[in-house]
Formats: sequence, structure tokens, C-alpha cells
Amino acid sequence: METDMTKGNIFPIILKFTLPLFIGNICQMLYNMADTIIVGRFVGQKPLAAVGATGTIMFLVLGLANGLASGFTVLSSQCYGSGDMKRLKHSVSNGIMLSAIVVVVMTLASMLPMKGILELMNTPEDIFDYSYTYIMIICAGTVASVYNNLFASYLRAVGNSKMPLVFLVVSAVLNVALDLILIICFNMGVAGAALATVISQAVSALLSLLYIYKKEKILVPEKGDWHFTEADTKHQLRIGIPMALQFGITASGTMIMQAAINKFGSVAISGFTAASKVNNLVTQGQPAMGTAIATFGGQNYGGGGYKRIEKGVRTINIMNIVYSIIGGIIAVTCMRPVMPLFFKAGTDIEAMIPWAKPYIIMSAICYIPLGMIFIFRNVMQGCGYGLLPMLGGVVELFARLAMAFVSFATGKYVFAAACDPFAWLTAGIFTAVAYLFVMRDIRKHIPA
Repeated sequence: METDMTKGNIFPIILKFTLPLFIGNICQMLYNMADTIIVGRFVGQKPLAAVGATGTIMFLVLGLANGLASGFTVLSSQCYGSGDMKRLKHSVSNGIMLSAIVVVVMTLASMLPMKGILELMNTPEDIFDYSYTYIMIICAGTVASVYNNLFASYLRAVGNSKMPLVFLVVSAVLNVALDLILIICFNMGVAGAALATVISQAVSALLSLLYIYKKEKILVPEKGDWHFTEADTKHQLRIGIPMALQFGITASGTMIMQAAINKFGSVAISGFTAASKVNNLVTQGQPAMGTAIATFGGQNYGGGGYKRIEKGVRTINIMNIVYSIIGGIIAVTCMRPVMPLFFKAGTDIEAMIPWAKPYIIMSAICYIPLGMIFIFRNVMQGCGYGLLPMLGGVVELFARLAMAFVSFATGKYVFAAACDPFAWLTAGIFTAVAYLFVMRDIRKHIPA
């Protein structure tokens, strides 16, 4: 089920590859929302706020680990595009072994200082214990998240975006079922929600691994491949480390934003959490396009030409504009009707609307630059360029910092809610300019 993206009509190739990614992202967001809805309706508003308050920490920990693992698979995409199947197999084994080191380091580094991190983020006292329980279980399950992402990324590297979707749907259904069983039947609260997430990711990782072993033989390393080589290790770390840092820098900015939100209390956190879930659901097309153009760029960098990369980027930017306009309209109009889903009957939804509405409106206005970040950043990473995408994360960080500090100084929530939109706008412009510099360099190294 591999797809060679170095030849053929670009639009249908990208669309065919993007659609399963988009559906998969939607499924993942729906089961993340199911976590939120089940916790909110069957456990309560404060546990819901606790899950929301730890979201940025989870993004930091898993983003760092998964950023490294995703970077390890770029080499595999380039090997597939150039037809070097021997090195492709070794890139898989090298990435698996490097990921094992990442898992150990990230699990320990996240769990040991967690109480201090929650205190630093102004986590309200009335939700602190819930937050600590939830995030510690998520961090303990880092291994499931990393290998789930790694194996799915290997499949996508050879153009197979359908099977990761199938496994994600299975994982989503399992996650919701476990949520209901552990939270409602066993009364495990936020611990049940966290365990459901970890177990479902572990199952998805196992299914991907079994599929690779049975069906994608080109990705199965030989016995003699299970050793580190200097060339592949340097190549994978050269791409993986900047990708991880970019995730980490972006996550640090969202943690600062969450700290600004937390200053306004658990009601504000609950309203913002519900709104951000709606926002994240609507914007799942952008990361899908980013993943598609990363694979397209990687394969064509390995065996195609720079003109085809440029045509692919133009095509997917048009897709982003159309999608962002439609998504923005949906987010603004559907936010209010969807809000009651997240809370128990009788909860004062109107008290949360003032916290949710500004974030949704400002975010919707900036969906196009958000898509630009994913497109330009991912195509640069797919071609093996890590520094400029990482600097895009630095731009996001400082933009969020600026808005958060203004919120702290003025005591106004609107500036805290503007952290994301302002970061997307500034980083979108930066990555677009950075892409032009990268393409100028690529023209010197690969043919048209």
C-alpha cells in the first residue's frame, strides 16, 4: 500500500494521502473530546478543569518525545524516495533503538519534577490533586505514545496513510469504551481517563507493529541491521533534535498561555478548555496537510526535483485557504451549541461563554496562518532542514510570551486568549519567509 509521490498528478496524490490523515486526526480529537465530555459530565467541572490545565504539559512532554521520533522517520521517507531499500531498513531499526533511549529519558525527566511544574503554572489549589494524578499517568505511558507515533510515521514515510487511520479508529473506539468502563463503572475519575488514553495508544502501536511485520516487508529490518551506525544516527538526530526542540519551544509557549488562563480561576479554565477542544477539532485539517507535505517533500527531495516540491506546496496552500475559511465559520457558529456537551446537567454554561467566545473568534481569524505554519514547517523538515522550523517555534514562543505578559500586567483575559492567534500570525509569516530561503538552497542541490 505504498505511494510513490515523485511522479503523477500532484493534487490527487496529496488529497488522497491527506484525507485519511484528516479523518484520523478528527477521530483522535473526537476521542480526546470524549475524554473531556465523560470527565465533565460524570466526574465534574473541577476534574474537567484539571484535565484542561495539564493539556499544555502533556503537549510539552509528548511533543518533545514524539518530535524526536518523527524526526527519525524523515530519513526513511528520503530513502524510499531514492529507492535505497537497504538503508531504509536500517533507518527503521536505528530509529526504534534511538526512540527507546528517548522514552527512558523523557519519562524520568517529566515525572520527577511534576509537582513543581504544576505549582509554577499557577494550577489552582482546588484542582491540583486531580491534575497531578492525571498527568503522572500520562507521563508514565510515554512509551505507548512514542512508539504509536513512530510506527505510524514509518508507514506514512512510504506513502501508506490508510492503515494508521484504521489503527487510530480502533484506538479511538477502545479509548471511549475504556473511559466509560473505568470512569463510570469503576469510579476511577481522572485516573481512569488517563489510563484509557495510555492503553488505547499502546494497542494502536502494537497493531501498527504487527502490520509492518506482516505486510510492509520493506520496513522490516534484517537481523544484521540492529546496531547503531554513525551516519544514520547523526542524520536522524540532526533532524529529530530540532523537531523536538520546536515542539518543546511551542509547548513552553502554550504552558505560559495556560498559566495566564489559570490566573482567572477554575471557571475560566473550564470555559477555555471546552472552547479549545472545539477549536482543536475544527483545525485538524492543518496538521494533516502538514504531514502530507512532509512526506511529499521528503520523497521528492530524495528522488524527485525542487520544481515538484514547489508545485506541491502551492497546491496544498490553496487547500489550506479554502479549508480555513470554512473551518472558521463552523467554529464560531457551533461553539455555543456544543458547550453543554462538556458539563453536567444544571451547570451554568452562560457563566463560561465569556471565557470561551473571545478565544474562538480570534483563533478562527488566524486559521490561515496556522495552516501556513504546518505546511512550510513540515515541508522544510521533510527535506531535512531542521533549524529554520525550530526558529519558527521560537517566534511562536515569544509571541505567546508577549500576550501572556500583557495579560499578567493588565489583568485582562482577552490578552491571554490572544496568545495562540498572535503566535500563529507571527510564526506563519516567519515560516513562509524561511521556506523561500530553504527552496533557494534546495535548488542548488537537487535537479528540477
